[in-house]
Amino acid sequence: MPFPQQGRLDITTEFGKMMVHPNEICVIQRGIRFSVALPDGPSRGYICEVFNGAWVIPDLGPIGANGLANPRDFQTPVAAFAHEDEKPFRIINKYGGRLFVAQQNHTPFDVVAWHGNYAPFKYNLALFNTINSVSFDHIDPSIFTVLTCKSEKPGTAIADFVIFPPRWSVQENTFRPPYFHRNCMSEFMGLIHGTYEAKQGGFVPGGASLHSMMTPHGPDAPTFEKASTEELKPMYIAKGTQAFMFESSMQLQPTHWAVETSGKVQEDYYKAWQGLKSNFNPNWKPASQQ
Repeated sequence: MPFPQQGRLDITTEFGKMMVHPNEICVIQRGIRFSVALPDGPSRGYICEVFNGAWVIPDLGPIGANGLANPRDFQTPVAAFAHEDEKPFRIINKYGGRLFVAQQNHTPFDVVAWHGNYAPFKYNLALFNTINSVSFDHIDPSIFTVLTCKSEKPGTAIADFVIFPPRWSVQENTFRPPYFHRNCMSEFMGLIHGTYEAKQGGFVPGGASLHSMMTPHGPDAPTFEKASTEELKPMYIAKGTQAFMFESSMQLQPTHWAVETSGKVQEDYYKAWQGLKSNFNPNWKPASQQ
Protein backbone atom coordinates (compact mmCIF):
# COMPACT_ATOMS: atom_id res chain seq x y z
CA MET A 1 0.00 0.00 0.00
CA PRO A 2 1.90 3.12 -1.20
CA PHE A 3 0.68 6.30 0.50
CA PRO A 4 2.34 9.57 -0.66
CA GLN A 5 2.63 12.43 1.80
CA GLN A 6 4.40 14.77 -0.63
CA GLY A 7 4.49 14.58 -4.43
CA ARG A 8 2.31 12.52 -6.77
CA LEU A 9 3.01 8.93 -7.76
CA ASP A 10 2.55 8.09 -11.44
CA ILE A 11 2.08 4.33 -11.20
CA THR A 12 2.02 2.07 -14.26
CA THR A 13 0.73 -1.49 -13.80
CA GLU A 14 -0.13 -4.41 -16.05
CA PHE A 15 -3.78 -3.33 -15.60
CA GLY A 16 -3.29 0.32 -16.54
CA LYS A 17 -2.16 3.55 -14.90
CA MET A 18 -2.98 5.30 -11.63
CA MET A 19 -2.04 8.84 -10.60
CA VAL A 20 -1.94 8.81 -6.80
CA HIS A 21 -1.98 12.19 -5.02
CA PRO A 22 -1.20 12.99 -1.38
CA ASN A 23 -4.24 12.04 0.74
CA GLU A 24 -4.88 9.12 -1.60
CA ILE A 25 -3.81 5.51 -1.12
CA CYS A 26 -3.37 2.70 -3.60
CA VAL A 27 -3.09 -1.04 -3.27
CA ILE A 28 -1.02 -3.21 -5.63
CA GLN A 29 -1.55 -6.90 -4.94
CA ARG A 30 1.28 -9.42 -4.90
CA GLY A 31 2.36 -10.75 -8.26
CA ILE A 32 1.42 -7.60 -10.21
CA ARG A 33 4.22 -5.87 -12.07
CA PHE A 34 4.39 -2.09 -11.72
CA SER A 35 6.67 0.91 -12.00
CA VAL A 36 6.56 4.30 -10.26
CA ALA A 37 7.47 7.68 -11.76
CA LEU A 38 7.59 10.98 -9.87
CA PRO A 39 6.06 13.75 -12.03
CA ASP A 40 6.55 16.43 -9.36
CA GLY A 41 10.15 15.58 -8.51
CA PRO A 42 11.20 14.09 -5.14
CA SER A 43 8.41 12.41 -3.20
CA ARG A 44 8.01 10.89 0.22
CA GLY A 45 5.34 9.01 2.10
CA TYR A 46 4.53 5.69 3.71
CA ILE A 47 4.11 2.10 2.59
CA CYS A 48 2.70 -0.98 4.29
CA GLU A 49 3.38 -4.46 2.92
CA VAL A 50 1.43 -7.44 4.22
CA PHE A 51 2.70 -10.98 3.75
CA ASN A 52 -0.46 -12.92 4.52
CA GLY A 53 -4.00 -12.20 3.38
CA ALA A 54 -5.12 -9.14 1.43
CA TRP A 55 -6.45 -5.64 2.06
CA VAL A 56 -10.26 -5.54 2.13
CA ILE A 57 -12.89 -3.13 3.43
CA PRO A 58 -13.94 -4.04 6.99
CA ASP A 59 -17.22 -5.75 7.83
CA LEU A 60 -19.69 -3.02 8.75
CA GLY A 61 -21.79 -5.03 11.22
CA PRO A 62 -24.53 -2.89 12.81
CA ILE A 63 -23.41 0.16 10.79
CA GLY A 64 -25.30 -1.39 7.89
CA ALA A 65 -24.81 -1.05 4.14
CA ASN A 66 -23.13 2.36 3.99
CA GLY A 67 -20.38 4.12 5.90
CA LEU A 68 -16.61 4.27 6.33
CA ALA A 69 -14.95 3.58 2.94
CA ASN A 70 -17.77 2.86 0.48
CA PRO A 71 -17.02 0.36 -2.33
CA ARG A 72 -18.23 2.75 -5.02
CA ASP A 73 -15.39 5.18 -4.26
CA PHE A 74 -12.53 2.77 -5.06
CA GLN A 75 -11.08 3.21 -8.53
CA THR A 76 -9.36 0.60 -10.71
CA PRO A 77 -7.26 1.34 -13.83
CA VAL A 78 -8.40 1.14 -17.41
CA ALA A 79 -6.17 -1.08 -19.57
CA ALA A 80 -3.49 1.00 -21.30
CA PHE A 81 -1.52 -0.98 -23.87
CA ALA A 82 2.18 -0.17 -24.20
CA HIS A 83 4.20 -1.29 -27.22
CA GLU A 84 7.93 -1.23 -26.54
CA ASP A 85 9.79 -4.14 -28.16
CA GLU A 86 13.54 -4.55 -28.52
CA LYS A 87 14.09 -2.37 -25.47
CA PRO A 88 15.73 -3.72 -22.30
CA PHE A 89 13.63 -3.89 -19.12
CA ARG A 90 14.80 -4.91 -15.64
CA ILE A 91 12.14 -6.84 -13.69
CA ILE A 92 12.78 -6.78 -9.93
CA ASN A 93 11.01 -9.43 -7.82
CA LYS A 94 11.02 -9.86 -4.07
CA TYR A 95 11.12 -13.38 -2.65
CA GLY A 96 11.84 -14.34 0.94
CA GLY A 97 12.90 -10.83 1.82
CA ARG A 98 15.50 -10.67 -0.98
CA LEU A 99 15.44 -8.90 -4.34
CA PHE A 100 16.06 -10.71 -7.63
CA VAL A 101 16.52 -9.12 -11.07
CA ALA A 102 15.57 -10.53 -14.48
CA GLN A 103 16.14 -8.98 -17.92
CA GLN A 104 13.68 -9.00 -20.83
CA ASN A 105 13.54 -7.23 -24.19
CA HIS A 106 9.96 -5.94 -24.09
CA THR A 107 7.75 -3.98 -21.71
CA PRO A 108 5.80 -5.89 -19.04
CA PHE A 109 2.88 -3.51 -19.61
CA ASP A 110 1.80 -4.82 -23.04
CA VAL A 111 -1.67 -5.84 -21.84
CA VAL A 112 -4.63 -5.01 -24.11
CA ALA A 113 -7.45 -5.78 -21.65
CA TRP A 114 -8.25 -7.46 -18.36
CA HIS A 115 -11.23 -8.66 -16.35
CA GLY A 116 -11.83 -10.02 -12.87
CA ASN A 117 -11.52 -8.51 -9.39
CA TYR A 118 -7.83 -9.11 -8.65
CA ALA A 119 -6.73 -5.64 -9.69
CA PRO A 120 -4.86 -2.68 -8.23
CA PHE A 121 -6.98 0.20 -6.98
CA LYS A 122 -6.77 3.64 -5.42
CA TYR A 123 -8.95 5.54 -2.94
CA ASN A 124 -9.30 9.21 -1.99
CA LEU A 125 -9.36 9.52 1.81
CA ALA A 126 -11.49 12.68 1.55
CA LEU A 127 -14.39 10.39 0.58
CA PHE A 128 -14.29 8.48 3.89
CA ASN A 129 -17.71 8.54 5.61
CA THR A 130 -16.82 9.06 9.28
CA ILE A 131 -18.73 7.26 12.03
CA ASN A 132 -18.53 8.60 15.61
CA SER A 133 -20.32 8.85 18.94
CA VAL A 134 -23.16 11.36 19.26
CA SER A 135 -23.75 10.81 22.98
CA PHE A 136 -20.78 10.01 25.24
CA ASP A 137 -17.40 8.24 25.40
CA HIS A 138 -14.46 8.07 23.04
CA ILE A 139 -15.07 5.21 20.60
CA ASP A 140 -12.40 2.67 19.67
CA PRO A 141 -10.44 3.83 16.58
CA SER A 142 -11.57 0.74 14.67
CA ILE A 143 -14.54 2.88 13.56
CA PHE A 144 -12.04 4.78 11.38
CA THR A 145 -10.78 1.68 9.55
CA VAL A 146 -10.42 2.21 5.81
CA LEU A 147 -8.95 -1.21 4.95
CA THR A 148 -8.08 -4.29 6.97
CA CYS A 149 -6.00 -7.40 6.41
CA LYS A 150 -7.70 -10.05 8.51
CA SER A 151 -5.87 -12.73 10.45
CA GLU A 152 -6.99 -16.28 11.19
CA LYS A 153 -8.14 -15.10 14.63
CA PRO A 154 -11.50 -13.28 14.39
CA GLY A 155 -11.34 -9.73 15.69
CA THR A 156 -7.56 -9.49 15.34
CA ALA A 157 -5.99 -8.07 12.22
CA ILE A 158 -2.62 -8.62 10.63
CA ALA A 159 -2.95 -4.94 9.81
CA ASP A 160 -5.62 -2.24 9.94
CA PHE A 161 -5.30 1.03 8.04
CA VAL A 162 -7.05 3.68 10.12
CA ILE A 163 -7.40 7.43 9.50
CA PHE A 164 -8.36 10.38 11.73
CA PRO A 165 -10.02 12.83 9.32
CA PRO A 166 -11.80 16.14 9.96
CA ARG A 167 -15.08 15.47 11.80
CA TRP A 168 -17.52 16.75 14.40
CA SER A 169 -16.99 15.92 18.08
CA VAL A 170 -20.10 16.30 20.25
CA GLN A 171 -19.76 13.85 23.16
CA GLU A 172 -20.94 14.95 26.61
CA ASN A 173 -19.34 14.23 30.01
CA THR A 174 -16.39 12.71 28.18
CA PHE A 175 -12.64 13.03 27.75
CA ARG A 176 -12.74 13.42 23.99
CA PRO A 177 -9.15 12.75 22.82
CA PRO A 178 -7.76 9.19 22.69
CA TYR A 179 -7.65 7.89 26.24
CA PHE A 180 -4.49 6.57 27.89
CA HIS A 181 -4.15 2.89 27.17
CA ARG A 182 -2.00 -0.07 26.29
CA ASN A 183 -3.13 -2.98 24.14
CA CYS A 184 -2.02 -6.06 22.24
CA MET A 185 -1.51 -4.20 18.95
CA SER A 186 1.47 -2.32 17.55
CA GLU A 187 0.50 1.21 16.53
CA PHE A 188 2.43 3.03 13.79
CA MET A 189 1.16 6.60 13.44
CA GLY A 190 1.83 8.97 10.56
CA LEU A 191 0.74 12.43 9.48
CA ILE A 192 -0.04 13.59 5.93
CA HIS A 193 -0.84 17.21 6.72
CA GLY A 194 -2.01 19.41 9.59
CA THR A 195 -1.57 18.82 13.33
CA TYR A 196 -2.40 15.53 15.01
CA GLU A 197 -5.13 16.13 17.60
CA ALA A 198 -3.48 14.06 20.37
CA LYS A 199 -0.05 15.69 20.09
CA GLN A 200 0.15 19.45 19.80
CA GLY A 201 3.84 19.74 18.94
CA GLY A 202 6.78 17.78 17.56
CA PHE A 203 4.75 15.48 15.30
CA VAL A 204 5.27 16.84 11.79
CA PRO A 205 3.87 15.81 8.38
CA GLY A 206 6.00 13.00 7.01
CA GLY A 207 6.98 11.91 10.52
CA ALA A 208 5.91 8.79 12.39
CA SER A 209 5.64 7.29 15.85
CA LEU A 210 5.63 3.67 16.93
CA HIS A 211 4.01 2.41 20.13
CA SER A 212 4.77 -1.27 20.43
CA MET A 213 2.25 -3.67 21.90
CA MET A 214 1.66 -3.32 25.64
CA THR A 215 3.44 0.07 25.70
CA PRO A 216 1.39 2.68 27.62
CA HIS A 217 0.62 5.84 25.63
CA GLY A 218 -1.94 8.57 25.11
CA PRO A 219 -2.26 12.35 24.57
CA ASP A 220 0.57 14.64 25.59
CA ALA A 221 0.27 16.91 28.64
CA PRO A 222 -0.97 20.07 26.84
CA THR A 223 -3.67 18.07 25.03
CA PHE A 224 -4.78 16.46 28.30
CA GLU A 225 -4.97 19.82 30.07
CA LYS A 226 -6.92 21.46 27.26
CA ALA A 227 -9.39 18.57 26.93
CA SER A 228 -9.94 18.44 30.68
CA THR A 229 -10.84 22.12 31.10
CA GLU A 230 -12.51 23.29 27.88
CA GLU A 231 -16.28 23.56 27.46
CA LEU A 232 -17.72 20.43 25.85
CA LYS A 233 -19.64 22.10 23.07
CA PRO A 234 -19.85 20.71 19.52
CA MET A 235 -16.51 21.17 17.77
CA TYR A 236 -15.26 20.51 14.28
CA ILE A 237 -11.91 18.88 14.99
CA ALA A 238 -8.88 17.97 12.91
CA LYS A 239 -9.72 20.63 10.32
CA GLY A 240 -7.01 20.64 7.66
CA THR A 241 -5.50 17.49 9.16
CA GLN A 242 -5.07 13.93 7.96
CA ALA A 243 -3.43 11.55 10.41
CA PHE A 244 -3.39 7.78 10.02
CA MET A 245 -2.39 4.59 11.78
CA PHE A 246 -1.18 1.18 10.69
CA GLU A 247 -2.24 -1.09 13.57
CA SER A 248 -0.99 -4.67 13.65
CA SER A 249 -1.16 -7.70 15.92
CA MET A 250 2.44 -8.35 14.84
CA GLN A 251 5.47 -7.03 16.69
CA LEU A 252 7.15 -4.35 14.54
CA GLN A 253 10.92 -3.97 14.61
CA PRO A 254 12.49 -0.70 13.41
CA THR A 255 15.51 -0.99 11.16
CA HIS A 256 19.02 -0.15 12.30
CA TRP A 257 18.94 2.85 9.94
CA ALA A 258 15.71 4.22 11.41
CA VAL A 259 16.89 4.04 15.02
CA GLU A 260 20.63 4.68 14.89
CA THR A 261 21.64 6.08 11.51
CA SER A 262 18.91 8.37 10.20
CA GLY A 263 19.60 11.13 12.72
CA LYS A 264 15.86 11.87 12.81
CA VAL A 265 14.81 10.07 16.01
CA GLN A 266 13.10 12.32 18.56
CA GLU A 267 15.16 11.37 21.59
CA ASP A 268 13.03 13.38 24.02
CA TYR A 269 9.70 11.95 22.86
CA TYR A 270 9.02 10.58 26.35
CA LYS A 271 8.89 14.15 27.69
CA ALA A 272 5.47 14.57 26.08
CA TRP A 273 4.05 12.86 29.17
CA GLN A 274 6.37 14.29 31.82
CA GLY A 275 4.02 17.20 32.53
CA LEU A 276 1.17 14.89 33.53
CA LYS A 277 0.42 14.84 37.23
CA SER A 278 -1.90 12.89 39.50
CA ASN A 279 -5.30 14.51 39.86
CA PHE A 280 -6.66 11.97 42.32
CA ASN A 281 -8.36 13.49 45.37
CA PRO A 282 -9.53 10.91 47.93
CA ASN A 283 -11.78 13.53 49.57
CA TRP A 284 -13.55 14.58 46.37
CA LYS A 285 -17.35 14.47 46.37
CA PRO A 286 -19.89 15.35 43.67
CA ALA A 287 -21.29 18.86 44.02
CA SER A 288 -24.66 17.41 45.02
CA GLN A 289 -23.06 15.78 48.10
CA GLN A 290 -20.97 18.73 49.26
